[in-house]
Amino acid sequence: MDRESLRAGFRAGIPFAIAAGVLAISFGVLAEPVVGATATVAMSAFVFAGSAQFASIAVLAAGGGISAAVIAACLLNARYIPMGIALAPSLSGGWLSRAAYGQSMIDASWAMANRGGGRFDTSFLVGATLASYPCWLGGTVIGLAAGDLISDPDALGLDALFPAFFLALLVGGELQRGRTAIVVALLGAAIALALTPFTPPGVPVIAASAAALLGLRAEPGELAEGEHPEIEEDPIG
Repeated sequence: MDRESLRAGFRAGIPFAIAAGVLAISFGVLAEPVVGATATVAMSAFVFAGSAQFASIAVLAAGGGISAAVIAACLLNARYIPMGIALAPSLSGGWLSRAAYGQSMIDASWAMANRGGGRFDTSFLVGATLASYPCWLGGTVIGLAAGDLISDPDALGLDALFPAFFLALLVGGELQRGRTAIVVALLGAAIALALTPFTPPGVPVIAASAAALLGLRAEPGELAEGEHPEIEEDPIG
């Protein structure tokens, strides 16, 4: 591993780590009443995926079952499959080493480590992620402590963070990718709204994800040959 590149990645990841820490505080406050302190910390320690964690907690808070929460989280994290495929040619060593690099990948570090032409600086990727992990876990713990001091998080408007978080991801990143992204967003919203009055909590979110299959159809002119799309997701993935 290139230590200089590792340090450069760590420095580049600090702004994202700070944002992750702030977001993790709100996650700790909101998740503890839903799943308890132990499960909240365990999620941040082992799942380490902001969008998936918020989605699963949102489903559970709305009264959905564990299976719906898990499916929603898995669907959101499914983006790591093509990201991992793109990273794979830049990795060396045995399967254990390659798996460790895969575990160190988050949206921000993957995008920053992309050197074009299908090449990734893996040391830079690890460094960028190392800055975020302690901030995400530490922020979650701070949120748990802060939650004990707040008798009613909803009174502070913290309940609005779930939809606001995903709306920010949508408007700030995904809708900038072209006409197909806009169609997918509108179709997904329509599916969710149509199913909400008739199905259990969590099902509309899962069903709405089917709209993303439209993204498999390349839209001419949206991405030039050899151009790499920017990943704009939550600070920790």
